[in-house]
Amino acid sequence: MGQQAIPVRTAGLGQAVGPEPTAVSGAVLLLPGGEEVSARRPSPVRAALALRSLGRRFVRAGRAEGLAVHRVRYRYRGWNGSEAHLAADAQWAVDEIVRRYGDVPVCLVGVDMGGRAALRAGGHEAVNSVVAMAPWLPEDDVAAPAEPVKQLVGRRVLIVHGTNDQRTDPELSFRYAARAKKVNRQVCRFEVHSDGHGLTGHRDEVGWLAVDFMLGALYGHHLSRPVEDALAAPPPIGLRMPLAAGFGRSLKR
Repeated sequence: MGQQAIPVRTAGLGQAVGPEPTAVSGAVLLLPGGEEVSARRPSPVRAALALRSLGRRFVRAGRAEGLAVHRVRYRYRGWNGSEAHLAADAQWAVDEIVRRYGDVPVCLVGVDMGGRAALRAGGHEAVNSVVAMAPWLPEDDVAAPAEPVKQLVGRRVLIVHGTNDQRTDPELSFRYAARAKKVNRQVCRFEVHSDGHGLTGHRDEVGWLAVDFMLGALYGHHLSRPVEDALAAPPPIGLRMPLAAGFGRSLKR
């Protein structure tokens, strides 16, 4: 018997979170985490759980605006070096959004390695904003090119990181944000003091922050004062903005 052919893997777009609008005017793509190196398939259950509550929050906030929210299904669990599989899948997903809904603005929202994918794929012409939560970013290496930032020019960028993160180094996301701020003034970064990688200690505040930022970027809603201040402040102030306890209670969405 001949050797069985290995099926070609393809990325996918999950079903719309919540009811899909009849007229879509904008989209959020949710990018789950991953690993540095792995050819295994991602766990669909783990990926869905990690972003489920955040996706539902986006749907509720953007329902009246015609917002569609989808989760990206990666081909592989790993970033895999120069292949950058997760970023390539994120770019494919943006293309698919455009194919389905037309020329609508897209906000990429990623966690962990998905945060890196969101930042890397942010240069797609349909992307107008990026939210990276506890992003996995590579260590500084003089022998390797730095993680690119020029693709983010013209996009609004929000990075959120817990100061007690033991999986992804918050200092690396600060350095990345500082480099990105030099080429794009529309970059801000919030620090969630005492929180860890999952940002579970301040889940509500982080959720409201992401929603506030997304509605401002996609639909021109008035941003909350802390986000406005973070975007306007020079480094390092706007890149080490503390996320206040109770953030979002005064926002009427």
